[in-house]
Amino acid sequence: MQKKYLVAYNGSVAAKAALALAKHQAQLRGSHIDVVTSMEGGPKEKPEVISEANFYLEEACKDLEAAGISHETHQLVRGLSPGEDIVKFAADNAADFIFVGIEKKSRTQKLLLGSTAQFIILKAGCPVVTVKP
Repeated sequence: MQKKYLVAYNGSVAAKAALALAKHQAQLRGSHIDVVTSMEGGPKEKPEVISEANFYLEEACKDLEAAGISHETHQLVRGLSPGEDIVKFAADNAADFIFVGIEKKSRTQKLLLGSTAQFIILKAGCPVVTVKP
């Protein structure tokens, strides 16, 4: 049975590293990849933010198409935090693994901004693979 990978993607260097690892694993195992981006603003999200997210998803799609990997892209604008959105999407779509890029943050940044990756690691119902570029 084909494994399903979910890549949390926002176009950052860390997200691109997560996509590259998921792509490599998918090539080895014939897996499907769902590339997911999430914006907290819900229906009130600014059009330029949505356009930027679309650009990054299209970029990821072209990369996966060129590699011949089965994939879909998903832009979530449901009003949930990105961490909640990713975990919910993974559960709803029976993801076997979540790939997420991480960036080094100071303790203060984590305290003030929270950590999407940390939320995903703690709350996901499947294994989470973290990638640090």
